[in-house]
Amino acid sequence: LCGGLGTTLEFDPELIVPDPSLSLRDGAIAAWRHQGKRVSALYSRMIQEFCEHFDVLPDIPFRNIRPSLATILMEGTTEEQAETYGAAFEGVIPNLKRRWETTDSESAKQRLHTFLGESPCERCHGSRLRREALCVRVGGNSLADITAMTIAQASRFFDDLSFTGEAATVAEPLLREIHQRLRFLNDVGVDYLTLERSSMSLSGGEWQRIRLATQIGSGLAGVCYVLDEPTIGLHTRDTRRLTGILAQLAEMDNTVIVVEHDEEVIASAGHMIDIGPGAGSRGGHIVAEGPLEQVLASQESLTAKFLTGSSRIAMPDSRRETDWQRCVELRGVCANNLKNLDVRFPLCCYVCVTGVSGSGKSTLVTQVLLRALKRRIDHSGPRPGPYERILGSAQVDKVIEVDQSPIGRTPRSNPATYVGVFDLIRQLYARTREAKIRGYGPARFSFNIKGGRCEACSGQGTKRIAMHFLPDVFVTCGECGGTRYNRETLD
Repeated sequence: LCGGLGTTLEFDPELIVPDPSLSLRDGAIAAWRHQGKRVSALYSRMIQEFCEHFDVLPDIPFRNIRPSLATILMEGTTEEQAETYGAAFEGVIPNLKRRWETTDSESAKQRLHTFLGESPCERCHGSRLRREALCVRVGGNSLADITAMTIAQASRFFDDLSFTGEAATVAEPLLREIHQRLRFLNDVGVDYLTLERSSMSLSGGEWQRIRLATQIGSGLAGVCYVLDEPTIGLHTRDTRRLTGILAQLAEMDNTVIVVEHDEEVIASAGHMIDIGPGAGSRGGHIVAEGPLEQVLASQESLTAKFLTGSSRIAMPDSRRETDWQRCVELRGVCANNLKNLDVRFPLCCYVCVTGVSGSGKSTLVTQVLLRALKRRIDHSGPRPGPYERILGSAQVDKVIEVDQSPIGRTPRSNPATYVGVFDLIRQLYARTREAKIRGYGPARFSFNIKGGRCEACSGQGTKRIAMHFLPDVFVTCGECGGTRYNRETLD
C-alpha cells in the first residue's frame, strides 16, 4: 500500500478545515471553497442538506459541531448511521478522494494536492514491512522492533544475542559485521539515533559523521578525502568529535584536505595553507604555508591575526530588551527526540536556537514551529511534528523559510534573475537606440526564451557531453563562447 515508505498521502482534516472558528456557511471547508460557479453551488447544496438531515446549525463555528457529527461530515456515513439518521452523506474526504481519482484536470490535481498530508500507512502502521516479514523474529524481536531501537540499544541487543549449533556458525560472520558497523556509529557520537530514522530528518552534522563513519569502516588506505567546511552547523563538542575522526582517517595512511574557518579544525591540522589576503579580486595568493606555528608568525595573514587575538570582533555593548508580551509559544512539543517541551520565541528580535548536533534544534524550529506557523497563516504545508498548542501566532503576518535549496526554477537562473535586477537590466537594453531601431524588446535579452538567446546551447552557455560510463563533461558553447546570446543580440 505504501511501497515500503511507511507513510501514505491522505487528505488531511487540518488542511481541509484550517480555521475551525469559521462556520460551515462562512466557508470552514477550505477544500470546497473557491470553485467554479457550478461546483460551488453543488457544494453549498451538499452542506445545506447535511445541516438539515443531521440537525446542525450552519452558523456555529466548526469547532462547536458535535464530534460525532463532525466525523460524519468529514468521513461520511456508515450504513448503520444512515439508517439511524434516515439520510446518507458522502463525506468531504471521500468526495475529495473521488475527485482526485477521476479528474483529468492538472489544475484540479494541483489544488487538491494542497490538502494532502503524510499519514502512517494503515496496513503496516509505519513499519514498512508486510505482515509475513514481521512474523520472522530474532531474539524475540521482529525487524521493525530492532530498527525502532537507538544505535546504543541495538548494540546492547546484539551483544546479548547468542546462538547455538548450526545457527551459531551461520550467524557468527553476520554478527561480527553488525557489531563493527554499530561500533563505528557509536564512535562518531550518533548512538542516540534510531535505526529507522529518516535520512531527511537528520541534521547536517549527523549526516557528516555518518558518512565519515562509513569511510572509517571501509578500512581504505591511500585515499584522498576532500571536505568543504564540514563544521557548518556543528556545536563545539561535535567539532571535537569531527577532528578526531579526520585524524583517525589520516592515521590510516590517507590524505585529508579540509576547506575550513573553524579555529579548532585549523589548530588540529598538520599542515596549513592560508589563501588571501582578501576576498574576490584582492585574494588568490598564498599568504602563509606550513605548520600552525609558522603560519601564526606571518604578518600578512588575517587568519593568523585572529588566531593570535591581535584582531577580534567586538561584542555589542548593549542589546535590545526582550518584550515577552510579544512572543510565539509552543507547548507540549514531542517530535523526534524532543521531550514534551514548552518554549517561547520572542518576536521583533534576533533569536538563536543552539545546542549539540542532534539535540533537536532543527526538529523544533523547522519541523514544528515553521510548519505550525505555515498551517496557521498560509493554511498549507506538511503536517508539523506533534505538539499540544501554539500561542501568539496571530502576531505573525507572514512566515518565510530561507534554506539552502537552489534558487530559481531553471538551470539558467542566477542571482540577478532571482532578485529581479536582471529584468531592469533587460529593460535598459531595450531602451537603447540600437535596440529600438531593430525592434528589440526586453524579451530579446532573455536567455530563457527563444529569440535572443543562443539556440546551440539553449541559453546555458555550456553544452553537456554524455560520457556513458564516466561522469558527464560540460564544455563552453562554441557558438556563443559562453555568453548565452546569439550574435545579433550581442551586436
